[in-house]
Amino acid sequence: MSRIGKLPVKVPNKVNVNVEKDKIVIKGPKGELSMQLSNQISIDNTNDTITFATTNNSPQAKKLHGTYRATVANMIKGVTDGFEKRLDLQGVGFRSQVQGKSLVLNVGYSHQVTIPAPEGINLAVEANTKVIVTGIDKQLVGQVASDIRSVRPPEPYKGKGVRYEGEYVRKKAGKTGK
Repeated sequence: MSRIGKLPVKVPNKVNVNVEKDKIVIKGPKGELSMQLSNQISIDNTNDTITFATTNNSPQAKKLHGTYRATVANMIKGVTDGFEKRLDLQGVGFRSQVQGKSLVLNVGYSHQVTIPAPEGINLAVEANTKVIVTGIDKQLVGQVASDIRSVRPPEPYKGKGVRYEGEYVRKKAGKTGK
C-alpha cells in the first residue's frame, strides 16, 4: 500500500466535503472543486478527516491510492488558501501587461504574444516584469505558468527569457576565440 495514501487528510472547519459514489465535491471560501472517483478506491469522511483505502489489490488500485489522497489534499488547500506561481521576465525590453482577462507579453519577438486566462485563473503583473498566476486548482495554475514560460524559455548563454521566480539557469561559456 502507498505510504502517502495511508495518511489521513484533515478537513478545516470552513470546508465542506461531499462524497458521492463516483464523485467528490469540496466547497470552501475560495470556490468549489470536484473530481471523479474510481471504484478501486474507497473514501471515508468522518470526524473532519478523510481516509483512503483500496478495494482490491490490483496494481492500478495501488497506483491510485496515493494519487487520490494527494489530489484531495491539494483540492482542500486550494479552496482554503489557493495556489500561486510567480514568473520573472529577464531581458532588455521584456515586459508584460494584463488586458482584460489576457496576458500580453513583449519578449523579443516581432509581435506581442497574447495568452488568455482560462476560467478560474487570475493573472496579475508587478513592475512590468513579474507575472503572478493564482487560482484554486493546483494543476491548472501550474499548466498556465508552464504555458507562459514556454513562450520564451530561458536560454543558456545570456539567461534571457521567462523563468520561474527563484529558478536557477546554468549558463554556458559560449565561443572562445584563439
